[in-house]
Amino acid sequence: MRPKPGKTTRLLGSRIALDAARESQANFLNDYIRRAVCHRLANPQPHQMLDEDRLYCDLLASTPMCFNLFGVLQADLDLTDRAVHTWWPDVPGHVREVLFEWSPGRRLAGQYLENGSAFDVAFELVLKDGKRGILGVETKYHEDCKRENVPNTDRHRRYEEVTGNSGVMSSESMATIPGTDLQQIWLDHLLALSMLQHASRVWNWAGFVLVHPARNPSYARATERYRALLEDTASFQVSTIESLLDADVLPVTTASVFEERYLW
Repeated sequence: MRPKPGKTTRLLGSRIALDAARESQANFLNDYIRRAVCHRLANPQPHQMLDEDRLYCDLLASTPMCFNLFGVLQADLDLTDRAVHTWWPDVPGHVREVLFEWSPGRRLAGQYLENGSAFDVAFELVLKDGKRGILGVETKYHEDCKRENVPNTDRHRRYEEVTGNSGVMSSESMATIPGTDLQQIWLDHLLALSMLQHASRVWNWAGFVLVHPARNPSYARATERYRALLEDTASFQVSTIESLLDADVLPVTTASVFEERYLW
């Protein structure tokens, strides 16, 4: 990683030297994925929190893993539409765009969550009524599902408002989730739900999926606990990476190299 001023660095076997990583783009599995990365970096969003060094260098980070899993889809929307509806059959409409590290809007007063939350990848949909839908995806790899800090008063107010308006979560959720290891899952789910509440009324359907390896017990347990707090589970799904690969919709070479690289 890039050395910080006045700090010494140490070698770490799960990272590629920064200059070599940027020149070779070796953290990405093929040219389709590299083009998806370049397209995203060439189209920044306001207030984005995309760590480019980690994206290029960190072999274990979930952000490059997300590009390696879904990046090939950006070049072929017919393949994307087939993949999305194979993986998640209840998703309506047709996929019109694949968006990486994307948010409908960050830090906008009175809009969405007013914070910096974003989906690792989002599939924008065209629905039968001509309106749009969104399927937001969060990916995890080796990470442990960790406790987070309690939101400040303004953040808590906004999250409570979106939670209440959604009608999706039980009355226990606001008392149970903030400041716990379920908070990030909740906020990602809320981001999708907040889009249905936006004044523009552009979005008419929203869903959220958390994707993790089957052998990540931390997120497997956390998502079950989170699901138990929902009164309506239709907008929340969990998929393992293995189940996505087993569906045989990704190109064979991409799926094979991905499995060799990431699964054990």
